[in-house]
Amino acid sequence: MKLVRRGLSRLLLHVINMLVVPLELVSPRIYMIFYTWLLAKYGIKFTGVPRYISSRVRFDDFDLVTMGDRSVLSKYVILLTHDYSITTALIANGQTPPTDVATRRPIHIGNNVFIGMNVIVMPGTTIGDNVIVGAGSVLRGKVPSDSIMVGNPAVRVGGLSDDPGRWIERSQGEFANRDAS
Repeated sequence: MKLVRRGLSRLLLHVINMLVVPLELVSPRIYMIFYTWLLAKYGIKFTGVPRYISSRVRFDDFDLVTMGDRSVLSKYVILLTHDYSITTALIANGQTPPTDVATRRPIHIGNNVFIGMNVIVMPGTTIGDNVIVGAGSVLRGKVPSDSIMVGNPAVRVGGLSDDPGRWIERSQGEFANRDAS
């Protein structure tokens, strides 16, 4: 019965997501108020107010995700909290289990974190504060605060505080775009 309720609950979330997409396009601020409330009802823990979570983000298990203040999850980010590869490894080592075996580990996202498009966050990942994760990266383990992470597997290529002038220059450059207040 629990599985049926969970399945129906997720189906309802997908239906609501389809209804929310136009709001996301018209007014991201209003969308975020509604969507954050909805995700909290599904079990995500918020330790602040996220800046933006795309309706296209995939959450594996809502109850195992914690998100900090001013966090951003771009389109097509996947947050994986389970790992079934244990079954494959056991079988490869002659230890066939009677059923599939999985581990479930939480994901913690700190404050002021930007996660780019198509990033995969693996089970058990903890992301510190003030972190940028480049598009397409695969992130796992402990990510220290003040990091810029890119690649598969993601590696630290610098820190946000390494060259503050670079960020000021970019914020005032020809390609800078400011959101309406």
